[in-house]
Amino acid sequence: MLVIILRRILISVPLLFLTSVITFVLQAFIPGDAARAIVGIGGSTENYERVRQTLHLDLPLYEQYARYIGRAIHGDLGHSIFSGEPVAQTLATRAPVTLSLLIGATLLCAVVGILLGVVSAKGSGWRARVVDVLSLLGLALPNFWLALLLISAFAIALPLLPAIGYTPFTASPLSWGASLVLPVVALSLGGIAQIAKITRDGLADAMQQDYIRTLRAAGVSEASLVWKHALKNSGVTIVTVLGLGFIGALSGSLFVENVFVLPGLGSLVNDATNQHDVPVIQGVALAYTLIVIVVNLLVDICYATLNPRVRTS
Repeated sequence: MLVIILRRILISVPLLFLTSVITFVLQAFIPGDAARAIVGIGGSTENYERVRQTLHLDLPLYEQYARYIGRAIHGDLGHSIFSGEPVAQTLATRAPVTLSLLIGATLLCAVVGILLGVVSAKGSGWRARVVDVLSLLGLALPNFWLALLLISAFAIALPLLPAIGYTPFTASPLSWGASLVLPVVALSLGGIAQIAKITRDGLADAMQQDYIRTLRAAGVSEASLVWKHALKNSGVTIVTVLGLGFIGALSGSLFVENVFVLPGLGSLVNDATNQHDVPVIQGVALAYTLIVIVVNLLVDICYATLNPRVRTS
């Protein structure tokens, strides 16, 4: 287990570096720059050039990156060009919102998806067809469209939940949960459908295996066969899809956070991109990369737990 963790950490170091390089280069191709955003379209050329020099935007791109990476290695991610706040502090404030959304969506995908998959596998044929239809709908419906539909239904037509905004957990746990219900559902529908279909297919295949027939002949209850033996056999596939779904939800959260006006990393990077706030863009990119690294590490640990042969590979 320790070898798996160390291997993942060693792989992560060049990944973080490569992410920072790619992000820094790509943002340079975005039309305009932070100096123009600060001065404005009608600003004079003198003011524009002065701001560029102040922000060191007049330096070659490789020198700008060298300055950035030199500070980042020492834990300094710089300051926002517009707000002046430390990027690390801004990320620490925004990250809990995005993580609450992503973790909530993943848990909902796991619980509801597995339950639907088990019911479909153990039921009649029409239940399997329902899961297939839900899978197609979940993949076809865009997150932002579903978010607008949920707002219309449960915040306007039936004013049961807030349409926009976020309440910190420390302020009110009940309001915190209510503010996340609609965003989590909007973000998780596609994942629920995928998990349900994969669970149904894996469980149906596992229930036909010889060891299941042997256990059934030995008097093991049907519930134990499903939840303790057959479902564990499909665990690696389910964990893989959950991990990929969590990472895929990062892109979905960009739209969902903007629709529900959640102050998370997605809305932060959207504003920073429009303003050409390079330190913030870089900080969010690194935060997303760290999230991906941690998720992949957790998936590897789950692999080793579900399949002991992985620990020796």
